[in-house]
Amino acid sequence: MKKLLLAGKTILGAGLLILCLQSCKNETKQEDPKEVAEDANEAKFDSIDSKEDDSEFLVDQAEVNLAEIEIGKLAQTKSTNAEVKKFGKMLVDEHTKSASEVSALAKAKNFTLPTSLTEDGQEEYNKLNKKTGVDFDKKFADLMIDGHEKAIKKLEKAAKDANDQEVRTWAANNIAGLTAHLEHAKLLKQNLDKK
Repeated sequence: MKKLLLAGKTILGAGLLILCLQSCKNETKQEDPKEVAEDANEAKFDSIDSKEDDSEFLVDQAEVNLAEIEIGKLAQTKSTNAEVKKFGKMLVDEHTKSASEVSALAKAKNFTLPTSLTEDGQEEYNKLNKKTGVDFDKKFADLMIDGHEKAIKKLEKAAKDANDQEVRTWAANNIAGLTAHLEHAKLLKQNLDKK
């Protein structure tokens, strides 16, 4: 009986040691800013699904704005094409304005947002940054088309389905602007494909 009890304590002790080591190992990896924001909102609004859905939408919008701003800055510094540089500046200006609006709306609703580039955003940025010349410009245009198509779908869904009237209104009011960005990106891609 004593041997069985001792063996049980040894197994329990080893299990706790493994858990502690695993926990310590995980602490060194910085969490993705989007996940941190989503976890904070989930904790605040766990019992209120309507707020959780709206907070996820605003977290997504903040993520888009952060990525577009950084990629826009990169386009301004790395591209040699005047149209790409101009588009990059427009992205920085427009998405900085949008980020401010999203931040104010989130603050009013007590939602937490990411404040730095997310892992996905950083990955896209790094892939683009490896390109040069016309390859850079074409990859930039492709990213802008893909990113804006996805963002418009999320805006359209939120404009219809968001629970909060202010969130629905903000989403509806921003569809036209992102649609203009998308059309501009498609035109830019057409011109780049001719090169």
